[in-house]
Amino acid sequence: MSDTRVVDTATAISTQVRAGRRSAVEETQAALDRIAARDDALEAFQVVRGERALAEARDVDARPDRARLPLAGVPVAVKDNVPVTGEPMRVGSAATDAAPQAADHAVVARIRAAGGVVVGLTRVPELCVYGATDSVYGVTRNPWNLGRTPGGSSGGSAAAVASGMVPVAHGNDGMGSVRIPAACTGLVGIKPGLGVVPAELGETDWFGLSENGALATTVEDAALLLSVMADDPALAAVAPPDQRLRVALSFRPPVAGVTLDPCFAAAAEAAAAVLVSAGHDVRRAEPVSVADAAGNAAAIAGLVRWFAGTAADADAVADASSLEPRVRRHARLGRWVRRTPLMSQRLRDAWIAHAEAFFGEYDVLITPALARPPIESRRWHDGGWSATMLANIRYAPYAAPWNVAQLPALVVPMGVHPDAGTPVAAQIVTRRGGESLLLGVASLIEAARPWQRIAPAYA
Repeated sequence: MSDTRVVDTATAISTQVRAGRRSAVEETQAALDRIAARDDALEAFQVVRGERALAEARDVDARPDRARLPLAGVPVAVKDNVPVTGEPMRVGSAATDAAPQAADHAVVARIRAAGGVVVGLTRVPELCVYGATDSVYGVTRNPWNLGRTPGGSSGGSAAAVASGMVPVAHGNDGMGSVRIPAACTGLVGIKPGLGVVPAELGETDWFGLSENGALATTVEDAALLLSVMADDPALAAVAPPDQRLRVALSFRPPVAGVTLDPCFAAAAEAAAAVLVSAGHDVRRAEPVSVADAAGNAAAIAGLVRWFAGTAADADAVADASSLEPRVRRHARLGRWVRRTPLMSQRLRDAWIAHAEAFFGEYDVLITPALARPPIESRRWHDGGWSATMLANIRYAPYAAPWNVAQLPALVVPMGVHPDAGTPVAAQIVTRRGGESLLLGVASLIEAARPWQRIAPAYA
């Protein structure tokens, strides 16, 4: 087994394989070797597909259209909450059915059709409910600091990319579950807006909160994977914005009582400074306030859909009695809120209207990606619901409002926290249909403030 070759970008791998200078089998074997050497310490993977992945790679090498495949030979990790043909979908839970899935999810089918090779399925917290990745199957750790979580619920995917086991990974995001892990592990993570990528997540898509997205080490790679999942090649053509942007900069946490670590405030400020240097207009503006009706509507609409979506997913498992106590409590709350006016679309519509008005005045919004460094990497599932909720809200409050508004949002790395040794990051949000603009702004920041692609221990 060889583990000497540092992973290339997905863009570089696909270019090499399309040109015949490398093979999909070589790239897949290299990824499997890295997984074998690195994953015992990280526990990023639920399933490693081994020989099945190599067989798929041989099929890619034999395809007559290989020279036109955007992901030709790229090893891809897929989050273990979407169906992958022939593999179980455990969603981090012993309560789920262990039977192999009969068909691929639409995004998996698109990844394979584009020449990507699914090398494995990545770990999630049970039913993808929380912002740290631990379950009955193990505790996933952050490649930058093994004592910290890589976030959740796409923490396994983030750890797999940040450690260089694979160049890109699929994730999904219902309350920040792509952007939080990206921020924890120094990656680019993008959640598209409503309808850009097929969702079909769980029983209800958490009532319209959840979207499939991409995790990568570069903006170009994130755009490439997103373009494949969206079946929209135009998204892969990343270019800095060609118009002068109106940029809002906000630091205020959208949850009362949360304090902001100065290093994450500095990350947002540094991202804004790049845009100022590029000639864009930046001013302080607060889209979310816990003191106004729109902010309250965003918070309530998000929480009740999080609870109710969990309830629907819990009701669908094979053995609900095997669920973690904290997840059972979350689901009980969801069954209750479904019977109340709190689930009314009126609250959500009020926040959507407020967000749309805000993005009528501004082209993009920059915020901190997290309020503080990632929480401890441990068996949070052995603890109570209240402890999990408090820890999650304190460190990662900035993402959820944009799931409620169904708008595209992206995270970019902006340095390393001097105490935690984990990355700091900024979040960028824009209006509906603005995925290309988000990627363009991120590319501008990447060019001005390049980051370390892989965690230092694995680079």
